[in-house]
Amino acid sequence: MSQMRGGQPLVEVVRLGLVSYQEALRLQQVYVNRHRSGPAHALLLCEHPPVYTTGIRHKPYPEPLLDQLRLLGADVARANRGGLITFHGPGQLVCYPVLNLCSFKKSVRWYVDQLEQTVIALCSRFAIRATTSPHTGVWVGDNKICAIGIHCGRYITSHGLALNCCTDLSWFDHIVPCGIEGKGVTSLSAELRRHASVEEVVPHLLHAFTQQFNCQLTEAAQDGGESLTPVTSAGTSALTNLKDN
Repeated sequence: MSQMRGGQPLVEVVRLGLVSYQEALRLQQVYVNRHRSGPAHALLLCEHPPVYTTGIRHKPYPEPLLDQLRLLGADVARANRGGLITFHGPGQLVCYPVLNLCSFKKSVRWYVDQLEQTVIALCSRFAIRATTSPHTGVWVGDNKICAIGIHCGRYITSHGLALNCCTDLSWFDHIVPCGIEGKGVTSLSAELRRHASVEEVVPHLLHAFTQQFNCQLTEAAQDGGESLTPVTSAGTSALTNLKDN
């Protein structure tokens, strides 16, 4: 199928649900490999069981520190994304875009900026004023609401963003999130002073993503093909469920 429609790239939305971090790594590689035969843009959406993940850095984290985190009941995983240590867990909307930037703009800096602007636009839909800072990610004041860490090889992206919706923020008390001292974390629920579920937030993310990346979304049809997914002005959209690979 053509990966352009009306001059806009088509991106398949895949909702994975609650999936382990290691399984998400495997699935991302499946979707990265699809690009070998041509553009096959995908947007993987999921939540993870509690896990602390470490990015690329010169020295590995000391094992005693990682063991302490495991004692909290969380997994610990290493990843080839940028950034330092962070936390993923239930109530956090994790989005892994697997895109060929050649269909968008061949610039990693541009790509990260677009991810940040996508989340800022999403927050504005909830009347939350979010901003960028010298540090990667999206912030509300001095508190990070969304972490961003990506990998890009031959202009194919993986990893992505993690937006705190109704995350238990106490998990962050045990680390220095993303290695940034003196800053805090927040969530949509904390800012809104009400429960904001991942399910509520997903349509707003999809709407903001289509606007920021000037793309259209697709979903898998029942016959195994694909059909255009409507994204209304309210941001509603159908999502696909991943079938067994």
